[in-house]
Amino acid sequence: MQYVPWDDQYADALCELWNQELGDRFPMRPALMRQNSFEDQNVVKAGSWIALDAVTQRPVGFVVAKCWQEGLDIQLGIGIGWIQVLLVATAHRGQGVGRELLARAEKALREQGVEKILLGRDPYHYFPGVPDESADVKTWFERQGYHSEDRLENDLLGQYHEPAELELPEVPDGRFRLLTRADENAFLAFLHRCFPGRWEYEAIHYFQRGGTGREFVVVELHGEIVGFCRINDADSPFISQNVYWAPLFADELGGIGPLGVDAEYRGRGLGLAIVEAGIVALRNRGISNIVIDWTTLVDFYARLGYRSWKQYAKYGKAFS
Repeated sequence: MQYVPWDDQYADALCELWNQELGDRFPMRPALMRQNSFEDQNVVKAGSWIALDAVTQRPVGFVVAKCWQEGLDIQLGIGIGWIQVLLVATAHRGQGVGRELLARAEKALREQGVEKILLGRDPYHYFPGVPDESADVKTWFERQGYHSEDRLENDLLGQYHEPAELELPEVPDGRFRLLTRADENAFLAFLHRCFPGRWEYEAIHYFQRGGTGREFVVVELHGEIVGFCRINDADSPFISQNVYWAPLFADELGGIGPLGVDAEYRGRGLGLAIVEAGIVALRNRGISNIVIDWTTLVDFYARLGYRSWKQYAKYGKAFS
């Protein structure tokens, strides 16, 4: 086996390997792989490797390691590193390839000062954990010293069989509306105050990539933003997490989330209403399949007809 450093010249071949192993559940697109695994500034090159078959020189495995490296006034996960993905072709398992790739990733993350590694949950992640049905993968990581955390994360799916033209919900002393580009500074200030961290980070990237505001429904009271809901579709400025697996659907897939309401205004039903507003916006775009990703709030969203579609087990490993 030959191990070579992370290099985007292999991107298409790695995409083929992914789809060979996972494509029936998590179909990969070259644009998504490049976005999440090559263009993300947080990829640790020294910890990201490709295993090549010595005869064919084709990739048979790879690992992507990350830790926070961006020069923004935000930091995701102080002391945290991530294994974004570790994949080995079925025909080459049991030969120590996965252990070698993981050892290289862990060594590089240690050298970056990482104190704990999480599986998934990285910036531009694919998964919020290990797909729960992959029992062999969970067992393998447990043997490598990774420990399961408490509850499962869920991707939820809602499907609508009749087209509809719907009105946004009404709210006393306020309104729901889509953002515009002119709202960028006010919206980022709202997120920085109420939801600093990942949601703020993702919104900064959204505007940096040319977002116009059409991916955010907000609720305003007395002219001030007090809540938001992110909505995604095929026209969004980058491939967002709740539409990653759109190739599984014959019709266009839309996504809901993240979403949140200023703590000062909670308890008024605005959380459910902002989700309803996001659903209305997507359905009015002709979208009939909608995913809400990375949540434990299964019962909350069941009130709107959403059911668990995919589940993920959270794993981590602390360095002593």
